[in-house]
Amino acid sequence: MAKARTQTIGAVRRTFSPWTDPSATPLIRFENVVKSFGAFTAVNHVSLDIYEREFFALLGPSGCGKTTLMRMLAGFEEPTEGRITLAGQDLTGVPPYERPVNMMFQSYALFPHMSVADNIAFGPKQAGMGKGEIAARVEEMLALVKLESFAKRKPHQLSGGQRQRVALARAVANRPKVLLLDEPLGALDKKLREETQFELMDLQQSLGMTFLIVTHDQEEAMTVADRIAVMNHGVLVQVDPPATIYEQPATKYVADFIGDVNIIACKVEGCFGSDLRLATSLTPHPLQVTHSGDQKPGDEVWLAIRPEKMRISLDAPDAAAGNCFEGEIWDIGYLGDLSVYHVELPCGTRIKVSQPNLSRVVERPITWEDKVYVTFTPHAGVVLSR
Repeated sequence: MAKARTQTIGAVRRTFSPWTDPSATPLIRFENVVKSFGAFTAVNHVSLDIYEREFFALLGPSGCGKTTLMRMLAGFEEPTEGRITLAGQDLTGVPPYERPVNMMFQSYALFPHMSVADNIAFGPKQAGMGKGEIAARVEEMLALVKLESFAKRKPHQLSGGQRQRVALARAVANRPKVLLLDEPLGALDKKLREETQFELMDLQQSLGMTFLIVTHDQEEAMTVADRIAVMNHGVLVQVDPPATIYEQPATKYVADFIGDVNIIACKVEGCFGSDLRLATSLTPHPLQVTHSGDQKPGDEVWLAIRPEKMRISLDAPDAAAGNCFEGEIWDIGYLGDLSVYHVELPCGTRIKVSQPNLSRVVERPITWEDKVYVTFTPHAGVVLSR
């Protein structure tokens, strides 16, 4: 019997979603985990399941608890309360070197006096592998990260991207159950970082391993991860696939933290099936939005709208166009593939609208101090109660 298709939002990288299967057993389980340092609580009652072969991202600002959570899994810290299990084994009291995990640090921590091949061979040697097996494993890892011709070089003779790949090969040479990546691409320039993100995804799927990455880079997490856990002040705020995090944020914090967004304070005036009529100080006309929540008239809510979900025009829309803001161009950011317009409304509030630059030449481009009209459809935004 064919499996029913799971309804999804946005792009799907692969058909892999064990978290939607009630019978699936998690590989890693955090059970009501707390970590305190004196009076400071870094991780506050976190419960989280991560599945085998999942590429999972812990995302949040500095000090949110994501690295502390990873360090507890690695064994560098012990939970103050709760427990962590890996493949059904309680990790309480298990030292780092006896856990089937490996960690790749932001600094890479390569041995400077060793060649690339010897760096990769270090783990298998420590594990007591035979010489022939070690040589075969090193050859396999070099081919995996496309560094076969660099085997005899020392780390200082490599570029930043090459050193990153050596560190990755060394980290997976012992075939741990879980690879922990702590800001692994932070030292790379933007273009190389973007290229390496896709290499990481390909490598993870080739190895069939579970990757857990800690990052504060939203774009990085959105690119590589099957699911993202957004953290704030030691608490999990939302755990979902990237498209759901972006298109259906659970809270105002998540909407604001992930990408650009306009957050508009509103009051519910009326409910009409799946539509809400919202009053806001930004326009004298009520907004009509589609929402499946349980808001009722009189509720204070926020409407979150991404800049790319809105349209900007020099011409006034017709009455059927629906939701509309009138304003004046305050600033423009030209980014090549798109332009970002900052529109000041009569009340003084500024909103962002982004538009793709589909043509090299525009007859009458929108420019500073132009009067413009910003429109959006009823289903373009998300209504948030918290």
